[in-house]
Amino acid sequence: MPAAQTTSRIPLRARPLAASLLVALAAPAFFVLLAPWLGWSMLAAGLVTAWWADRGQSRDTSLLRDLSLISAGMLIVSAIPLAAELDNTAMVRFTIALGAAVAVPYLVSRFVYRDRAIRFPWRGGGRWTRFQWVWLVAVLVLGWLILPFYFISSGVYQNWPVVDTPDLIARLFIGVGAVGIWDELFFICTVFALLRRHLPDLTANLVQAIVFVSFLWELGYRSWGPVLTVPFALLQGYIFLRTRSLAYVVTVHLLFDAVVFGVLVHAHNPGLVDGLFLL
Repeated sequence: MPAAQTTSRIPLRARPLAASLLVALAAPAFFVLLAPWLGWSMLAAGLVTAWWADRGQSRDTSLLRDLSLISAGMLIVSAIPLAAELDNTAMVRFTIALGAAVAVPYLVSRFVYRDRAIRFPWRGGGRWTRFQWVWLVAVLVLGWLILPFYFISSGVYQNWPVVDTPDLIARLFIGVGAVGIWDELFFICTVFALLRRHLPDLTANLVQAIVFVSFLWELGYRSWGPVLTVPFALLQGYIFLRTRSLAYVVTVHLLFDAVVFGVLVHAHNPGLVDGLFLL
């Protein structure tokens, strides 16, 4: 896959790394341990450390400002329960909170801080290569082979509501796809992009994965789910870095989520789609 975006040459420094990790580790406090007080404490410690790291620096970008944007998004998301629900109230709640978690950092960055740290490059690096098209097929095949075993053998499909009517199945389809798109807007275009201004690419990707995987845990990807979600989060960051194409990473995510949707429907309705999956 040809590089479409110049990799950052940011050196790894102790204070920016410590501040970024503290902010990122608020995510498992919020979304895994369900301990808001611990999450708030981690965010506060991270922002204080970022202020310390900024002192005496002549950089054009401020670590404190960038981590404050990530913190704002995380606080907004943490304000609602993330258990998958399909009623009208839950879907409106998700829409408002997740939408605000992307919109608020973007608007503050653009109109308060007056920079363009957060962008959504839809087309990015131009035409997709042959490898990119092959990877789309590979995502479908890997999802078809792995996801039924994960969801059904671990029982985590029960973290999603029973979908046994056309209306509920349609709601599940919309919900799974919408959250998948949001994942890329927040974790990749916001969190990863902001971290890259202060950390080397690999380090920034590892740190954003902490936030990404923690969110998915509360959403329902539990048991041994991180064995799948950690590589997925890292791959999405890497692919975005190489392609600079939001359209491509969203397509990858939606294809993966299409398999997730099919597995959830199959798990809750045995026999409805006989022969579609191996399990």
